[in-house]
Amino acid sequence: MEIKGFINLSLVDWDGRISSVVFLGGCNLRCPFCYNVSLVLHPEKLPTIPFEQIENHLKKRREWIDGIVITGGEPTIHNDLPDLCQKIKKLGFLVKVDTNGTNPAMIGELVNGKLVDYIAMDIKAPPTITKHSRACGINTENLLEKIEKTIDLLLEDMVEYEFRTTLVPGLHDELDIEEICQRIRGCRKYVIQKYKGDIETIGPKFKGSKQFSEEEMKAFLTTAKKIMPNTTLRGFSPFPL
Repeated sequence: MEIKGFINLSLVDWDGRISSVVFLGGCNLRCPFCYNVSLVLHPEKLPTIPFEQIENHLKKRREWIDGIVITGGEPTIHNDLPDLCQKIKKLGFLVKVDTNGTNPAMIGELVNGKLVDYIAMDIKAPPTITKHSRACGINTENLLEKIEKTIDLLLEDMVEYEFRTTLVPGLHDELDIEEICQRIRGCRKYVIQKYKGDIETIGPKFKGSKQFSEEEMKAFLTTAKKIMPNTTLRGFSPFPL
């Protein structure tokens, strides 16, 4: 497992828990508003952190840390993700995995093997090919079915989870939120996040682009809550490269 980034202590990557964060390189999507540019496009240029180094850190801070967040990139593209989760579980920590939902088989393996305690799945856009492909930066026609399977798997409620959407001007409107909420109606938790375009992004035109105002974000939240009362609004935490 090639670990490409590590945050010792985070208060924002797992609601209600103190966590450490492990970043895995590579992703099968190219979301134009993504800020983890090097991690996604050029992971081979980033130094690899030995797991032993992270393990030593975790052992020393066991009393302070509740769990480990595994993020990316996209963690589920790595076949040895279950091994990493198992190693972390053996150390006595909870495990959270962030995913775009394109690998339902891997998510199923983690859930059924009790290797994960929390899953956060990004829903990039409503499941229409045009809108979804624009938000993901590639043609997602062959991925939509897999994403739908992951949504259904999480809705079975076998593990704690959340769905979340980062809202980007030019890519999302209130109708999109309505469609997403209808699809995941009854889920445990839905989170909407404000895109901030003040750092480098995969799509160059999105850097420094317009952001939704506080009033617009509140309007999105109101729209979502009509369908999903447990919708929340969350801030933004960039990957420190």
